[in-house]
Amino acid sequence: MANNYDSGRLNLPFVGIPTFGKRPYVEDWNTFNADVAILGAPFDAGTQWRSGARFGPRAVREASTLFSFGHSGAYDHEDDAIYLPETVNIIDMGDADIIHTDTKNSHKNIEAGVTAAIKAGALPVTIGGDHSVNIPCIRAFAKQSNIHILQIDAHLDFVDERHGVRFGHGNPMRRAAEQENVKGLTQIGIRNVSSTAKEGYEDARAMGSDIISVRQARALGANAIIKRIPKGANLYVTIDIDAFCPSIAPGTGTPSHGGFLYYDVLELLKKAADCHHIIGIDLVEVAPDYDHSGSTAILAAQILMNFLGFIFYARSSL
Repeated sequence: MANNYDSGRLNLPFVGIPTFGKRPYVEDWNTFNADVAILGAPFDAGTQWRSGARFGPRAVREASTLFSFGHSGAYDHEDDAIYLPETVNIIDMGDADIIHTDTKNSHKNIEAGVTAAIKAGALPVTIGGDHSVNIPCIRAFAKQSNIHILQIDAHLDFVDERHGVRFGHGNPMRRAAEQENVKGLTQIGIRNVSSTAKEGYEDARAMGSDIISVRQARALGANAIIKRIPKGANLYVTIDIDAFCPSIAPGTGTPSHGGFLYYDVLELLKKAADCHHIIGIDLVEVAPDYDHSGSTAILAAQILMNFLGFIFYARSSL
């Protein structure tokens, strides 16, 4: 399929309104059809150190315009494949409404957005925001059975409760594991000192977690890791940008040295898309003000674009 650059608008990345990938914006969540629905969740009141992830959705959208192929998809010469052709219908739902100081209702609004995407038959992709936004994302899948969560992150995020806080960015995997329809978690990239105590690691393993550090992941390889995920599971993927080394992703509130590089994660996601049914995605903790180069937001956008390409290429091959 050839790109047709000789007709219509050239539509360069810096032209126009920066929706995700410069895809159509849909304001009415009750009446849309799409293969992929992008939802911004600009909530960062769950952070324990540096805030700023509330600006993540805006920064990732802006960065994603670099990858707004627009014409006939993107050709990858290594894979000899065209990813995200025009037949893959991606829309941008805008942002869930965030109510400052009100975690409960902000999360409720995020859940409503993800629920609308599911109802429309679209793959929901949520851009945070801090990692607490994963909590309403998983709740939206209450009617989905046999969910397995693939978490790519520097931190375990398995704190139960601390000083009454149960819905912050240190709690989402604990809250997910408590859901009856979540049958297990694969937690990759976990390293260094984190907010979760030893007891949290013990609880996580008792509740079905497979915990793999960066060094262990590199020793195992992507194929072996993805094979550890049960066959037939409905896979939800949550990506915290601090899973990456801060040398390539400094724009985050809780950076942790020794993280993944680009192809470490890309190969995991490609193998996950090839081997499992992906039901939802979130990417969180991009805090653009800590990275004036913009490379963290570009990395986030590129990871999402590539992952979506892998998912729909795998589906088209079935």
